[in-house]
Amino acid sequence: MSIKSMIREIALSAKEASRLLRTIKRKEKDAALESIARKLVERKDEIMIQNKKDLAAAKEKGLSPAMLDRLTLDEKTINSIVQGLNEVMLLTDPVGEVTGMWERPNNLQVGKIRIPLGVIGFIYESRPNVTVDAASLCLKSGNAVILKGGSEAINSNLILADIIKEGLEENNLPGKAVQVIPTTDRQATTELLACDDLVDVIIPRGGEGLIRFVTENSRIPVLKHYKGVCHAYVDKYADIDTAINICINSKVQRPGVCNAMETMLVHKDIAEEFMPEVAKAFRKAKVELRGCEKTRALIPDAVPATEEDWPAEFLDLILAVKIVDSMEEAFLHIEKYGSNHTETIITKDYARARRFLAQVDSSVVLVNASTRFNDGNQLGLGSEIGINTSKLHAFGPMGLTELTTTKFIVYGDGQVRD
Repeated sequence: MSIKSMIREIALSAKEASRLLRTIKRKEKDAALESIARKLVERKDEIMIQNKKDLAAAKEKGLSPAMLDRLTLDEKTINSIVQGLNEVMLLTDPVGEVTGMWERPNNLQVGKIRIPLGVIGFIYESRPNVTVDAASLCLKSGNAVILKGGSEAINSNLILADIIKEGLEENNLPGKAVQVIPTTDRQATTELLACDDLVDVIIPRGGEGLIRFVTENSRIPVLKHYKGVCHAYVDKYADIDTAINICINSKVQRPGVCNAMETMLVHKDIAEEFMPEVAKAFRKAKVELRGCEKTRALIPDAVPATEEDWPAEFLDLILAVKIVDSMEEAFLHIEKYGSNHTETIITKDYARARRFLAQVDSSVVLVNASTRFNDGNQLGLGSEIGINTSKLHAFGPMGLTELTTTKFIVYGDGQVRD
C-alpha cells in the first residue's frame, strides 16, 4: 500500500470513529481511560523496552540532552502519565453542555451546545508521553485523533497506540478513534495535511521548523503551538528575593520546555542591586548569560548578546538579559521579539501589575509567578494537547473545552419564516 493510500485509509476510519464518538457518554469514556491507565501499568516493562530502542537511536543521531529528556519513558514518567489519565477522568465532560438559551419574538427557543471538533490531526516531536495526553483529551472531548509523532519516538508511540486501542475496544469503543501513523516517512505528514475532506483541524507541537512546515503546507485549519520565547520582567518595584526565586525557577527548573524563560528584562532602577545577586544564582545553576552592554557593565563575565539572541528559543541553560529604561521599553521588547506564549512581571506595585496584564498580548500573563505555570495541568485544565499561540479558536493551553466548538440548536412549534 502506498503512503497516500495508507493515510487516506487511516483518515477515513478516524472519520467513521468520530461519528460514533459524538453520542458516547462520559461514563463510557472514563471507563476506557481507566482501562488504558491500568494497561499502561501492566505493560510498563514493555513500554520501557521499546523506549530504550528509541533512546539508543537518538543518542546515535546526537540528539541534545533536552531532546533525550523529552523522549525518555521511565517508571516515573509512566506513573505521571497514569496520573494524568486519572485527572482527565475527574474532569467534567464538556460535550453536550448548553452554553446559552434565549427566546425570539416568534417563540423560537435558540441555544448553543458544545460539540466535538471531529477528527484532529496531531503532529508532534519527541515526548511520547504526549501521545497518551493527546489521546485522553481527544477521547474525553469526543474527538477522533490521528497522531503523527517524530521518527525518534516511533517504537514508543506504537506500543502506546496498541495499549490505547486495547483500552478502547475493551469498553466497546472504536479502536480507530486513536491511531498512530506507523511510519517515519515525512510524506505521511504531507499526505495528512492534504486530507481536508476528512480531518477537521491540525495541531502541530514541536520546534519552529515543524510549525512552519505544517502551517505552509496544510489545507486544513491549523492551531499553532509555536515556539516559546518567554520573558520575565523584573520591575523597579520588585522584591529582590522573590524576583531571584521566580527567575531561577523560570529558567532552570526545566530549561528544555516551551514555557521556560528565555529572556530576562530588568528595570534600570533595580538593576544595580538585583543583577549581581541573580547572576550568582545563575552561575551556581550553570546558566550562560548573554547580556546587553548595560548588563555586562554589572555582570562582566556575561557573553555579549547579539540581535539573534533576543528572539531565540534556547531550550537550554542559556539566558538573554537586557536592562530596560522603563516598563514601556519592556512592552516594546516583548512585542517585537516575543512569541505570544508566556510573560511574567515581578513587582509589588498593583497598578503596574494590572497594566502589564492588560498590555502584554500573550496566551498566559502572570504576576509574581514563574513562567513554568503556563501548563494545562498547572492551570487546572488537566492534561493539555498544546499551547495555542494563535487566537483562533483558542488562545493558550488547550484542554477539554478548547477541543470542542459550539453549534446552534433551535426548538420550534411549527414556526415558518415570513
